[in-house]
Amino acid sequence: MSDLLLSELRHDERNYYNKATAILDEKKRKTSQYVGEGITFLALILLGAVFVYRATRRQLTLSHQQQNFMMAVTHELKTPIAVARLNLETLQKRRFEEQQQQKLIGITLQEVNRLNSLCNNILLASQLDAGEYKISKNEVNISELAKRVYTDFSVRNSARNISATFDENLFVAGEELLLEMMMSNLIENALKYSPKNAAVAISLHKDKRGIHFRVKDEGPGIAEEERSKIFDKFYRVGNEATRTAKGTGLGLYLCKQIAKDHNAEITVENNDSNGSVFTVTFNV
Repeated sequence: MSDLLLSELRHDERNYYNKATAILDEKKRKTSQYVGEGITFLALILLGAVFVYRATRRQLTLSHQQQNFMMAVTHELKTPIAVARLNLETLQKRRFEEQQQQKLIGITLQEVNRLNSLCNNILLASQLDAGEYKISKNEVNISELAKRVYTDFSVRNSARNISATFDENLFVAGEELLLEMMMSNLIENALKYSPKNAAVAISLHKDKRGIHFRVKDEGPGIAEEERSKIFDKFYRVGNEATRTAKGTGLGLYLCKQIAKDHNAEITVENNDSNGSVFTVTFNV
């Protein structure tokens, strides 16, 4: 258009130079405007593409994690049900001596407790996500609570090497049920991922930084790049097809949420020898 307007100007016309200059200036202004608009639209398109890519990637990751979760839950539900059913059918069909009978009953109770723990984790996770769980905080003797959880695991896992040291009469503001679930999940993970003959150490102590509940294991440990992800919902290291340890990917997610709701922070680091150390620090 500028070239057409310039070609229509007569060289002997008055103010030819001024008119030509005005046309060229308008051409530069329009060119700058079009370039600016083009760059803006290109930036918006690229920004939209990045947003769509990230949203799609998050959705695919969540879908994959949910698929792994469903596979894990199916396995976790079927195993204790099958064991409990087999033991009860055995007790119904055959007569055993008192010691053998109590052993079968004990195994059945362990599986039922495991099933109950799994259901509680799933229910609590759904309630926390929906914002429906209302925490009623009271003064909790966390020393006595930790001792009770430790005793329960020691009885149910008498063949495992579990040690504990606790400071006496330490109190935090919180809900006892949730704190017990958090401790249980951390100890259960330590036992689950450690060799059968490996030691698991539990401790509770207070210093100037707060009250620390700590669980040390001698398992395979957690890679540095995985530590920021293990507290995500459904996340588990590896995949369900190759993973041997049982789990749903909810335990550590719940631990983090419970710690957050109790003014505490949960961290993980390497054990001195081998394995991992999970620490929950209550700010008091």
